[in-house]
Amino acid sequence: MCKVEIWHNPRCSKSRATYELLQEKGVDIEVVEYLKTENSVEDIKNLLGMLDMKAKDLMRTKEDIFKELNLKEIEDEDLLIRAMVAHPKLIERPIVIKDAKAVIGRPIENVIELIG
Repeated sequence: MCKVEIWHNPRCSKSRATYELLQEKGVDIEVVEYLKTENSVEDIKNLLGMLDMKAKDLMRTKEDIFKELNLKEIEDEDLLIRAMVAHPKLIERPIVIKDAKAVIGRPIENVIELIG
């Protein structure tokens, strides 16, 4: 049985579907409710490294807070990461991590490929 971590928002249907998939596959799941967890700049940088993506690619650009903070034109990685630390609602979900590699569970096929 493999062990994975899921950055999960139980109010999100995609996140719940991913969690259910992991349960069905018999995966040992460590749940991180990232909206309730204080993540550091280093946590987000590590996550971005595992995802192999830029900060803006991890952001929910349709969230009101994204617009309120005027982040659309910002390209400064550190500033975007600090915004995600201060406002975790900006972080796309769900994120599944296995063996220092991570994927966003949209589409869910990303998760299926990761867990094998």
